[in-house]
Amino acid sequence: MTTIIIEDEKPAARLLQRKLGKLNIGVGVMLHSVEESIEWFSKNGHPDLIFLDIQLSDGLSFEIFEKVEIKSAVIFTTAYDEYALRAFKLNSIDYLLKPIDEDDLKIAVAKFKSLLPKEEIQSQSLGIDFEQIKKMLINPFEKNYKKRFTVKIGQHLKVISIDEIECFFSENKGTYIHTFDKRDYLIECTLELLEKELDPANFFRINRKFIVPLKAIKEIVVYSNSRLKVILPSFSEEDVIVSREKVSDFKTWIG
Repeated sequence: MTTIIIEDEKPAARLLQRKLGKLNIGVGVMLHSVEESIEWFSKNGHPDLIFLDIQLSDGLSFEIFEKVEIKSAVIFTTAYDEYALRAFKLNSIDYLLKPIDEDDLKIAVAKFKSLLPKEEIQSQSLGIDFEQIKKMLINPFEKNYKKRFTVKIGQHLKVISIDEIECFFSENKGTYIHTFDKRDYLIECTLELLEKELDPANFFRINRKFIVPLKAIKEIVVYSNSRLKVILPSFSEEDVIVSREKVSDFKTWIG
């Protein structure tokens, strides 16, 4: 069985590869962008099975299949909320919500193996309606953005409302919530994944280390090298700087 992973976060792709290895499924190729995937499909035969992330670094993964007719089975890997799951269910072998649970992965793979004999999988298109799913994903009225986070503190769980969050930041390969009451909480999520889960009208990733909510910005100060410095109510561990390449989009965002 030939399998590929299309996932823009390389650590997530490697983790999925390891989990598939435990199920004795080898991954021949890992692709990380729309452009790279289009080029690969133009030069190679279709695999039996694709693990497909929806949002890639350079666009929605559906753009791949606007250029290439897919003849593979698809298991979606996604961080999107329940509103779109019926589309995934109708139009794919299965879907897996991130972070991917090993038991869910095992069930999805077993479902794929039982669905069709191997020789039939590559010889026929599975009729996936990517356009239908794409419309659901880009419709802002149907998108349910993250409203709260659950963090573990010792043996206890704490629920943090989105309104309590002053910023998200990364440090030493971890991602943290900093709240208005000056506390930091480690969460099991990358900033890349958070960008997809947070309402872009209210949150902006100003650089590779910080995502800030509009309501938390006290001041914006001109900084060196055409950058901007954001002043937050309580976060003072380091300067919160809008990177030079983000300044234009940031100014548009704050309106």
